Amino acid sequence: MVKLQQQGIVPMKWIIAYIAAAGSFGALDALWLRWAGPNFYRPAVGDLLADEFRPAPALLFYAAYIAGIVWFAVKPGLSGGIAQAALNGALLGALCYATYDLTNQATMRVWPSHVTAVDIAWGTFATALAATVATIISQRFA
Repeated sequence: MVKLQQQGIVPMKWIIAYIAAAGSFGALDALWLRWAGPNFYRPAVGDLLADEFRPAPALLFYAAYIAGIVWFAVKPGLSGGIAQAALNGALLGALCYATYDLTNQATMRVWPSHVTAVDIAWGTFATALAATVATIISQRFA
């Protein structure tokens, strides 16, 4: 534990950052998907969407993605601050969402370019904001 703290890794900061990132990203994505599901995605790629939401894969994604936000963008006790976390979050979000959308666009019969563009912009924004919120909270409360 002391060795971790000497390296700037304080376990409580990482836990607080994870919870803050999960709360902020989860709330943002819930709002986005509640609107975008029926109004944006279903009209554009409706035949590809499942009839019902499957929570298990979603929970696996969120658990892993939030860990990625904390590890690569927030880095509690190690980062260059709020601006660096926002930039790292934006880059991570753009890269991850581009991977998903561009792969879909390359391999699926129907995957419109406007869905790719909007989705990458959303991932960039939401991940940057979640990383920023998690950094602020982990700095203040840990």
